[in-house]
Amino acid sequence: MDISRDESFAAQRHGRRSLQTLEAMLDAGSPAVRDQQISKTFKRRSTALNVQKSIQLLDESVGSPSAKGWRTPGGTLRHSTYTPRLLSSGTKFDVSTRLGPTPKKTPQGNRSLQRSLHDDSLQSSFHNTSGLRPLQEEDVTEDITTTNVGLLLEEDPGISASKGLFEDFLQCLKAHPSEGELFVLVEEYEKTCQEQVIMLKKLITHASRQEEKFRKTFQVLHELFEEEATWKLIKSLFRDRQDTSMKEDFMMEQGDEDEQQVIQGIYQSDEKIVNALFDREQSVREAQLVVDWLESCAQDDCENFAENIKFFSDRAVGYENARHRLQNQQMGVPTGAERNLITELDPDAPVRQNKLLDDLDKEDEDRLLQYIFVCLRAGQLEKAQKMCLDCGQAWRAATLEGWKLFHDPNFEGLGPECQRKAIQGNPHRDIWKTVCWNMAQDARVSTYEKAIYSALCGNLRGILPVCKSWLDYVWAYFRVLVDRKVEDEIRLKTTINRSLEALPGEYWEKNLTTRSVFKEIEANDVMQKEAGGLYHLIQKYVILGDVSGLLDLLYERVRQQGQDISLHTLRFMAHFVLFLRTSEQNTKEELCNSILKCYVERLIREKHYGLIAYYVSKLPKNAQVHWYALFLEGITNKDERQHYLDLAEDAGLDLAAVTKKVVENIRMKSDVDFSRIHEMQDSVDTVISEEDRHKIEAIDWLVFDIAQRAEALKQANAVMRTFIAMKKIDAARAVFEKLPPDSVDVVHKTWLQQTGTTTLPAEDRNAVREYLCIKAYLDAMESFNDWIQHYHHGQPTRPAPPEGGSFTDRVAYEQRMKQFEQERERWHRNLLMQTQTTKDHIYNVLLFADGGWMADQIVEEADENIADRSEGDVLRQEQMDRLRRLVLPGLVFLLHNVLHTSEQYQECVRLADMLTSEQHKLYQVFRQDEIQRVLHLLRESSLKLLDQGRDPLGYERS
Repeated sequence: MDISRDESFAAQRHGRRSLQTLEAMLDAGSPAVRDQQISKTFKRRSTALNVQKSIQLLDESVGSPSAKGWRTPGGTLRHSTYTPRLLSSGTKFDVSTRLGPTPKKTPQGNRSLQRSLHDDSLQSSFHNTSGLRPLQEEDVTEDITTTNVGLLLEEDPGISASKGLFEDFLQCLKAHPSEGELFVLVEEYEKTCQEQVIMLKKLITHASRQEEKFRKTFQVLHELFEEEATWKLIKSLFRDRQDTSMKEDFMMEQGDEDEQQVIQGIYQSDEKIVNALFDREQSVREAQLVVDWLESCAQDDCENFAENIKFFSDRAVGYENARHRLQNQQMGVPTGAERNLITELDPDAPVRQNKLLDDLDKEDEDRLLQYIFVCLRAGQLEKAQKMCLDCGQAWRAATLEGWKLFHDPNFEGLGPECQRKAIQGNPHRDIWKTVCWNMAQDARVSTYEKAIYSALCGNLRGILPVCKSWLDYVWAYFRVLVDRKVEDEIRLKTTINRSLEALPGEYWEKNLTTRSVFKEIEANDVMQKEAGGLYHLIQKYVILGDVSGLLDLLYERVRQQGQDISLHTLRFMAHFVLFLRTSEQNTKEELCNSILKCYVERLIREKHYGLIAYYVSKLPKNAQVHWYALFLEGITNKDERQHYLDLAEDAGLDLAAVTKKVVENIRMKSDVDFSRIHEMQDSVDTVISEEDRHKIEAIDWLVFDIAQRAEALKQANAVMRTFIAMKKIDAARAVFEKLPPDSVDVVHKTWLQQTGTTTLPAEDRNAVREYLCIKAYLDAMESFNDWIQHYHHGQPTRPAPPEGGSFTDRVAYEQRMKQFEQERERWHRNLLMQTQTTKDHIYNVLLFADGGWMADQIVEEADENIADRSEGDVLRQEQMDRLRRLVLPGLVFLLHNVLHTSEQYQECVRLADMLTSEQHKLYQVFRQDEIQRVLHLLRESSLKLLDQGRDPLGYERS
């Protein structure tokens, strides 16, 4: 019925009534005329109501957080199945409080075992299976008004609003690190998701799914709601499994026999039999926990339904419109066209008379039945019964009591002053279930009424027609599974002295198990797509207890989707993996590490830098170094570098290995292949590129800690080798200046403090020697540059002779010439001094002590066999040898240029003695063409000596 038809119907009914009829109706106590506000479940609202609702929602979204109390999942559950709402102090799996109207203890087992398992850190899974108290208004401390206004301006409000969730989860981990706090940690995860869901609901109060801006917000909200439900399930089932494992271990140690088995001939009520079943059978207990979890997840739907539905009865009267019509007929008031409507007002009248209800009564009836089912689905049967009473159907509230298990506490003893205690439950529960089953087969009964009583009597076929989601289907199957197990146990072990009513054969034909439930649901064409959702698959594997299969699923999803997978989903996966490790499950470490690596990679990509160190610390050692070094490569600010190193230290990472890896990664990105360089460039490259600067600044990572100074020397040497090979002398000098001047001294002092000896290990001694070699080369090149600068730019310019021949001009010219001669003499002296300095610096390189320039003095025993050396050592040796062949010939040419230009021809000729010396063996680094060039240069110098009247070697002729 749509709203236009309803309005037309109401107008026709009331428009034909005369004033006298209206007065008679009022005198007869007729129901008040209904306004146009129709239930959202059955009709669409009018435009005016939409406007009113929008204004109300807008007021709530921008008002104070206390303006409206938000109902959240995870509040106190009101169970309507076989799991207790509260635990008695006697037994861990006491279900008596939910199987009857008054609490009653189950038979006591091993009391010492009960006390050992019943401490605060390991409470039973049957105690408040939702795991969370309802979130109170005072808990929401965030100013929603300010937050909403700011977030609504964001491009993706939901994503922006949920960024803090990653930090919140990390804080939960740090606050509860121990195994004893494992389930407290899971509760914190659940609560964190819950609070975020509340905030997002407030954020999108007046948003639309059709708005492009809010599509991701709705997606994030759905994802977080699924995650919250999953953490709730994990907490409930894993805690029960842990408790069960502890109990089994204890029983094995004690060697006690099962004390809870039923003793024949002793009175056992239905309730006590079922209590013993839950205490004994883990599979049944877990199935009930799944039912409780599913009901807790539906509580929000129940709250929303209650807010949106409207009941029009102003007093507790059933079928009020039919009663009013019958009263009018008795008074002779015209009632319009007659239809086949009921003529009696008892609850069975429509079925017994096979007649119709009044349209408005039928609408109220359908609305009430749907509300009852929603309450039942949310585990809030008492709420449904209260609504029945409020709507004048106390009889229906009573029928909803028939499922409760019978228990007579008077068999265990009378109360105070020998008073008899109230009997609990339904002694004829078997008959009640049979009646409910038969009613569910009646085509005249409405769908929702069938579903209500089918859920209470275990009729799966009657529940499924109203199930709309995967969670609804799982709830229906598991509820029937538990009902079947309970009924089977009661009929097997009952001591009641009467034969129980036989249930229909269809009740017993489907022997459900946990695995068969999921197979049947997945075979349903309607549910296949929803059953394949990631969180539903996760929930399935958690319920099945298949940790190995679950890890395979998560890994495969990460492998297939890679960087496209939601970051919130990755966050859940990572924290679930950490949960499994802490709970000492048999996990596949390789798969777990892959999931954690993917999460770390996404944190780096999404720039959640403050979180990375902690999660990297959960990886294997090699992976820790790799991933944190990869992250640090992108950090350029010096203060930020120190901050992230502090975080790494707090997380227990190996800072020395990490920073070393950072520098190696940076310098190896564009490392020079020395074997491809055949000769030095003709000119020095003075341009420092951005890539060069990145390599230079990378050395900063190793100078934060003086204990790493030796490593800093080694890495700086490697970078400088590359720059020298490319003749980027300025870049090499910049690297050299990154190292503090006292680095060599610090290396010796640090080693002395660590070992108490002054002799450095061979590797460090070689690094120090290489550092000094590079320093000598840089000094030589700097001195040569100074010589070039002085020779070409410092030489004074000879004054031009005067064009005129006047005496004044000649005198002025003579004065300028004297000044020129003086400046030239001063320049020449400085040139000789600079030449000597440059010559000394170049000789320092060419004649480097103890084996020569860039040659290790200390050779470890392992180095004697190249196969025993590491790849890095082999590469270093190859580079140093190649650098000798690149640099030393070039320095000889530069030295000859300096000496020859300074007219020190005899010194030039003596270079031949140095090159052929067997002590230094410099000739070994020259190629054939380079030797020919040297000979050509020496020939030029000899010719100059001949021109000076000396012999070719520069000696005076005799």
